[in-house]
Amino acid sequence: MASNGAPADFSIPNVLAAVLTMRGGDAEKKKVAVDYLSKFQKSKDAWPTTISILQTSTEADVQLFAATTLKGKITYDLAVQVPEADVAALRNQILVLLKKFAPGPKPVRVQLCVCLAILAIQMQTWKDVLPTVAQSLGNDVASHACILDFLRVLPEEVTEGRKITLSEEELTQRTSELLADNSEQVVQLLISYAQSSPAAAANPQLFECITSWLREVPVSVVATSPLLDAVMNGLAHENSLQAAAECLGVMCRETKDVDESIETIKVLLPRILELRPRIRALVEEEDIEGFKAITKVFAEAGDSWTLLVARSPQELRPLVDALLECCARDKDRDVIHFTFTFWYELKQYLTLEHYMEARLQLRDVFAKLVHILLKHLEYPQSDDPNEIDLFDGDREQEEKFREFRHLMGDTLKDSCEVMGVSECLTIVLDAIKKWRLEYGSRATANSVPHWQSLEAPVFAMRAMGRMVDKDESTVLPQIMPLLVQIPINNEKLRFAAIMTFGRYTEWTAAHPEFLEPQFQYIIASFQTESQEILRAAAQAFKYFCVDCKDLLGSQVTELQVFYDQILDKLPESSKEEVTEGVATVVGAQKAEDAYRLLKLYCDPLVQRLMAKANKAADEKANNAADDKAKLDLADHINLLTHFAQRVVPYVPSNVENPAVKYWQGVFHILSTILANFITFVPICERICRCWRFMVISYRTAMTPLLAPLANNLAEGFEKSKQGCFLWATAAILREFSEDREHVPDNIADSIYIFFEAQATSMLRMMSTLPPIDLPDVIEDFYRLLIDALLYYPQKLIPSPLFTPIFQAAISALTLEKQEPVSAVLHYLRDLLTYGGPNPAGSSNNQTTEQLRQIVHQLLLTHGEALVKQTMAGMMMTFPRDCFADGSAVVLAMFELLPAETTTWVERTIHMLPPGTVAPHEAARLLTKIREKLQHVDASSLRSLRSLLQDFTNTYRRRYVAPRDGLGELEAARFHFEG
Repeated sequence: MASNGAPADFSIPNVLAAVLTMRGGDAEKKKVAVDYLSKFQKSKDAWPTTISILQTSTEADVQLFAATTLKGKITYDLAVQVPEADVAALRNQILVLLKKFAPGPKPVRVQLCVCLAILAIQMQTWKDVLPTVAQSLGNDVASHACILDFLRVLPEEVTEGRKITLSEEELTQRTSELLADNSEQVVQLLISYAQSSPAAAANPQLFECITSWLREVPVSVVATSPLLDAVMNGLAHENSLQAAAECLGVMCRETKDVDESIETIKVLLPRILELRPRIRALVEEEDIEGFKAITKVFAEAGDSWTLLVARSPQELRPLVDALLECCARDKDRDVIHFTFTFWYELKQYLTLEHYMEARLQLRDVFAKLVHILLKHLEYPQSDDPNEIDLFDGDREQEEKFREFRHLMGDTLKDSCEVMGVSECLTIVLDAIKKWRLEYGSRATANSVPHWQSLEAPVFAMRAMGRMVDKDESTVLPQIMPLLVQIPINNEKLRFAAIMTFGRYTEWTAAHPEFLEPQFQYIIASFQTESQEILRAAAQAFKYFCVDCKDLLGSQVTELQVFYDQILDKLPESSKEEVTEGVATVVGAQKAEDAYRLLKLYCDPLVQRLMAKANKAADEKANNAADDKAKLDLADHINLLTHFAQRVVPYVPSNVENPAVKYWQGVFHILSTILANFITFVPICERICRCWRFMVISYRTAMTPLLAPLANNLAEGFEKSKQGCFLWATAAILREFSEDREHVPDNIADSIYIFFEAQATSMLRMMSTLPPIDLPDVIEDFYRLLIDALLYYPQKLIPSPLFTPIFQAAISALTLEKQEPVSAVLHYLRDLLTYGGPNPAGSSNNQTTEQLRQIVHQLLLTHGEALVKQTMAGMMMTFPRDCFADGSAVVLAMFELLPAETTTWVERTIHMLPPGTVAPHEAARLLTKIREKLQHVDASSLRSLRSLLQDFTNTYRRRYVAPRDGLGELEAARFHFEG
């Protein structure tokens, strides 16, 4: 392997040594080997080297590496690195290698089949692909396996032809030649093979091949041919069951258009129903994988023919009953999830008025399904009635079970919609009554027998909560008194009851006679030591406060005593939830009480805040090793923020806001804490967040605090260089813009001056440090600029900062992190609208024309740099989620300056490293761009987007991972003189 910047030596021994290094455990050596092999895979030397390795090596992993490398070369580098005259020779070499590897190893054989398929797509002069492959491989058993592999991968590779550098027209023509023109021949070939021997008829490769060609061959052709018998026969053999079931499932999937496929469905349905006895047999044999495969077949049939079930419920009832049986026999919950989509889709139809008759006929199915789900919702049984850990300490298994219960909960909601909520709740009520009748008398404070069969219906009730109307008055009044009697010493039962109460708070608000027992049950639950119960109680408490805030107003003073007593024992997330709850109740009280109640609730919080600040300062002075005290302080600030968000009294604009009056007294405390901990980012973020929500909540009523707030934000950003000060600034910019009511002109002007000071500090920072050192701050800066451009375009666009902000944006496009790049691109997209007739912000026509001219001149001067960096990002550096915004920027440039942008795109492509783009590819792209720009409209712009994305995606896949620098496409370093 090369070192010290010397050209890499891609000799066979070096490549083999690097592959050998990848087997070892030395991380540093593996990193070097990965880099070396990545460069090797891009090089021209890889062609002869990989073929030579395949011809001579005997080690399977080396062979697989070589075959995989060859696949990548054919996919991405064929057009650039292999002369057209040599392509036929390459094909012949692959055919020889295929013959050699026909007996195996299978992974290498499959990769070589993929190589040949990709080559066949690109080699447009090769017209007799299938005969050539069959003739070259011969007629022995090993060759049959190889031919089947090739036939299987061919449709897959053709339909993913976006990886291939052919035009849309060429790809369409080649698809027709390779698939449509060969489909009859392939079907006959597969029939002949299936009938050649019993072993062939049960070969999983046969069914995999049929599955692949169902992309191209009409399913009716297969269903009416001997191949269907072969598939059904394959379901009876253990080694072919999975592949045959997948094939049959795909056949069902291909008949989703039931009206078009009705004749094929009439053939498939009885054959699938023949499989129903297999359900019981496979369960009794404990063949889990077989049970899964058969259930998938029924589920695929159900998913595909749901409309027919709704239209003809009696005729399709056997299929529905088969799916129900799969659910009922699934004692270990291995297969039921395959049916969830069917129940959901069926519900979608049955809840339409048009299918009311089917709904009536199938309600009993959903009633049975609810009973089955209740059984599946039960935790595992244990000999010890007090045993809570029912998964032998396996937390992963327990978590999977919990997640699975929530999926079943969704299906319970589907059943509710079909049956009616009261009917579903009645099943839950009956289950609770049954437990009380059978085991209730044996329950004690310390022991709850068979608690699982009580917890499951309570969980089910919780899952249905969203479906229950607050006016339900039949079943819930019977259930709620039972739930408050649930034993509190069983943690699982108590958790289920608490979470259920929290789900029904809207109903409780409409039935206040049930509030007090439930609320006291929740309050009492805070006395436990269980962290899980505390978290559940805090969440339920929040929901009670939010939904029953008007009912709890009479208890607002008592709530503060409770809040103050339990706050310090709660986990951090629960402190937030309980605080959100009490703040909501306080916020619902009269405006004249706001100041008094804020003092009552927040003064103790402020005292805690100062104590925590002193403790953190002492530990700071003592050089404490950890930041626990400071993090605790930061988290506590969030509690005050909840009150700022939710206690927002309505008062006339000419009257002092009582909440702002209170926060004025607290402001200097927050300012002091900020000054003392300006280097600790979490504290800066929490204080900025608190101030930001004050501005959002009280809007122009914050005017008395505006000057000190702006000073704190400006000084804080100058000292800390943290983006949180910018997003707090953005809130001020929005709420005090010129378009807002009750904002004097002098204040709006002062706010803009404040913004410019922040922007100037940021530009100086970006001039000093490279973007890679400032990703988060850049994100916040350009999100601030989006607001500035929206609310102050007439000030920002003509300002001296406008051009350097644009240049800094281009520099920031070199980042490889999604959030900052996305923010910059969004700013650029908004900015470019001011160069056209529909700017993002509103302004009068005269102002709009002035701004358009400024933007137009900016783009004429700096547009080439923008196009170059955006194209480079799309080809090399942008995260995938930024592609759409990147192409939107280039499209906007085409719309504003079509001729200039075409030239700039052409120059950018010419800057790409020599040999990385074939001349005909570049020429074809530019020709098509010019064609589309003859008439610039929505259709041509969509076509341009596809052209650019296809080209940049192909380039990116070929050459960019890992990158060796951007060469001429490297961005210029941003420099700011201000």
